[in-house]
Amino acid sequence: MSLPLFATDSDPGPSFVDLLRTQGRAGPGSGSGGSSASAAGEIRHGTTIVALRYADGVIMAGDRRATEGHTIAHRRIDKVFAADRFSGVAIAGAAGPALEMVRLFQTQLEHYEKVEGATLSLEGKANQLSQMLRANLGMAMQGLAVLPLFAGWDELRRQGRIFTYDITGGRYEEADLHATGSGGRDARSAIKMGFREAMSRRDAVELAIAGLWEAADEDSATGGPDVVRGIYPSVATITAEGFDRLAEQEVAERFDDLIRAKGRRA
Repeated sequence: MSLPLFATDSDPGPSFVDLLRTQGRAGPGSGSGGSSASAAGEIRHGTTIVALRYADGVIMAGDRRATEGHTIAHRRIDKVFAADRFSGVAIAGAAGPALEMVRLFQTQLEHYEKVEGATLSLEGKANQLSQMLRANLGMAMQGLAVLPLFAGWDELRRQGRIFTYDITGGRYEEADLHATGSGGRDARSAIKMGFREAMSRRDAVELAIAGLWEAADEDSATGGPDVVRGIYPSVATITAEGFDRLAEQEVAERFDDLIRAKGRRA
């Protein structure tokens, strides 16, 4: 694919999505159409994702299972991504469009920074994702819905913030926590029960994985820890130091602690 050329007096603008549209290369989140779910056959779906605030920022986590109907389609799908250095996005819904939307969102933020010479505010980033979801509404109505969580470190307010969305692009800020996907209700209930202000990093990680455990216990589409295969949910922190993905060994240790605690209460 050749790169478009612009005259010196022609500014392509800070929006990478608009640039794709003008070049006739629109994709998910940029206003394109799409095949219906019935025409596309079985669609892979990603499920439960969670986010919660703690003393130093935000924790984001997601299980690793993707399903096709009642079948496990993939056991190692990643649902938590860095959007840029100080923000992250987690995905639930139709896996293909969701992953492509994440890549487009990451490129949009990088494109804006390069063209404008400054980064968007956290609210500006949240609004960009909202516009992509609104542009994807046609595909969502055909069964290819994407439901992300967006969170990050607000450098102006000096705190972590969490944003949720609906399929129309509606954007809503959550005060402390949220979970979505097929196991979102169970995860959210578990996290609410244990949440408290200014939690430590360790306590927040343990609460996030406890939420995913409860979701997996009630929802067949949500994957729990797979000790045999060594597959554990993805967990990341976003603080003033930036986006940081937890090592699988640390996540495994936290799940081992949780399993031992569950065993003692059984």
